[in-house]
Amino acid sequence: MTLLIEWGPAILALLAAGLFAGFAAGLFGIGGGFVVVPAMVALLPLLGGVRGEDTHVAIGTSFATIVITSLRSTLSHAKRGAVDFNILKSWAPWIVLGVGFGVMLASRLSGTTLTIIFASGIALMAVNFLIPKLARHQLRDTMPTGAARAAIAGGLGLFSSLLGIGGGTVAVIVMTLCGRTIHRAIATAAGFGFIIAVPGTIGWMLIGLGKPGLPIGSVGYVNLLGAAVITSMSILTAPLGVAAAHALPAEPLKRVFGVYLLFIAGVMLQRALH
Repeated sequence: MTLLIEWGPAILALLAAGLFAGFAAGLFGIGGGFVVVPAMVALLPLLGGVRGEDTHVAIGTSFATIVITSLRSTLSHAKRGAVDFNILKSWAPWIVLGVGFGVMLASRLSGTTLTIIFASGIALMAVNFLIPKLARHQLRDTMPTGAARAAIAGGLGLFSSLLGIGGGTVAVIVMTLCGRTIHRAIATAAGFGFIIAVPGTIGWMLIGLGKPGLPIGSVGYVNLLGAAVITSMSILTAPLGVAAAHALPAEPLKRVFGVYLLFIAGVMLQRALH
């Protein structure tokens, strides 16, 4: 009973984050890390642990939630025939390689540095949501192949592994620039999240093993308690986000989400600098 009273507010907040993350994942083709990471950073002190490790645990836990959320979202999109599995198969090896390099790099970075990288990354991503027309100009009719594909896919994996995100925003931009419709791009981007999150989760677990001062319920830098609570809700709302993506005008919702991203970027940057 005492533990329930002590952790009750944190669990309720994580449930709310899960609802939001799942809906956003289905709606925008993202993994939900933009929601999960800041929520975990804010709530981890309630679960104990050293503050200097909060960002590492938040990013690792975000990947664990993305595994389930992105899979649920991908399957929902696939039922509508919107997922391009050929793109996923051809990009997967390079994405996984990029994630591996990103996790190794992250193991050498401080919590403050990771927080600044996260804040800068989501501020950059906010531009896409606030000004969606920037990514609408079609540059070509085919997806990149060869060295270009390896560079873009590897960079996507590296970038995502440092932020704890599924890379959906970048993936959607690349696919729409290469002639894919927005609905097909969003659906396929959900699959990118799964490809990124599986090695990301394993990697963040491994680099955090044996670290002192981690919150209760952690395996390495992945907090299983937080991940379980968040995913219990996100799997319910991801299909709702998918339905909304196919039924609602996306631009007004994107702008609202863009404002949210800028706000979170400011909060995270302030946290890193104080």
